[in-house]
Amino acid sequence: MKHKTLLAALLVFGVLVGAGIWYKNALAPGPSSDSAAKSEPQELSQNSMPENSPQESSQKNPIAIFKTAKGNIEIELFMDGTPITAENFIKLAKSGFYDGTKFHRVIKGFMIQGGDPNSKGTDTSKYGFGGSGYTIQDEFVAGLSNVRGTIAMANTGQPNSGGSQFFINLADNTGLDFDKPPFTSSHPVFGKVIKGTDVVDAIAGVRTGASDIPLTPITIESVTIVE
Repeated sequence: MKHKTLLAALLVFGVLVGAGIWYKNALAPGPSSDSAAKSEPQELSQNSMPENSPQESSQKNPIAIFKTAKGNIEIELFMDGTPITAENFIKLAKSGFYDGTKFHRVIKGFMIQGGDPNSKGTDTSKYGFGGSGYTIQDEFVAGLSNVRGTIAMANTGQPNSGGSQFFINLADNTGLDFDKPPFTSSHPVFGKVIKGTDVVDAIAGVRTGASDIPLTPITIESVTIVE
């Protein structure tokens, strides 16, 4: 019995250690669909949206509106708490960088990932390898956690290696936070879904194939910034 308990604990630890959101060319891959879905998926709803936010500010945060075939998703960007990350996302969105990209990685019960320019093409073997061509500084803010409905930066598994790829948490993935050792890769939260949670759920429910790529492409037609 003790051996079984120990084995179960080790398996859980292994799933958590593999739970980072990396670019595919990182040394360690993210979780498989099976490992990520061992817990029951938690549906997003407006009532279950995260309460965490940066410290109180008089500044009105900008909104990013994602237009997809499944519908629109509106995300508040925490300019008041994570200005470097939010401004980078806004700059890319305004330049049209995200237009035509896809949610190239979907793991039900875990997250949906996008922001790779390679996903504009049809060669799925290149999905997950693309970026902005530069990296930005990690911004970690006490109280901002990878809970369901938040948007955070993907990276290569190393500090300060994020650029354009991002993901939306489908569950409380607090093991991805900067203050949760022993992880070496942490993911800065820089916004939260405020409208279109049903669209996020719809994307999360699509069928996927190799490398968690949706069998039917989920294209981000445009990202509009409202300031």
